[in-house]
Amino acid sequence: MANLLENVARQVRNNQRAFSVTPKRREIFKVQSPEEFDKKVKNSQEPVIVDFFATWCNPCKLLTPRIESIVGEQAGSIKLAKVDIDEHSELALDYDVGAVPVLVIMQNGKEVQRMVGLQDEDKIRAWVATAVKNAKQ
Repeated sequence: MANLLENVARQVRNNQRAFSVTPKRREIFKVQSPEEFDKKVKNSQEPVIVDFFATWCNPCKLLTPRIESIVGEQAGSIKLAKVDIDEHSELALDYDVGAVPVLVIMQNGKEVQRMVGLQDEDKIRAWVATAVKNAKQ
């Protein structure tokens, strides 16, 4: 125990951290153009959750921290693309988004799964875990 305390004291004196914290890897981006959507979503070999949302949508505002946290838990196994339907109405129409929020899992240019409306965190977590598991098969 004394050695541990001496080691920590030495690190503090030398302005070194006694421990390190590594943030979870999160692949989250807001789609800026249809071309970016094609490049990062449609052409992705790995699964991508597309979050169709609107800034004025209260359920969307509640969903955002839930889905971002869950994607972070997956440590890079799945990405999250956020699409503002007011900025990219053509993408919303292409994917039959009639109401928000809508989560769509895409892989290899195809829609794999869809979830409509605000859901509880456990349901979203299970849904994402299933998508990641299926993508690895």
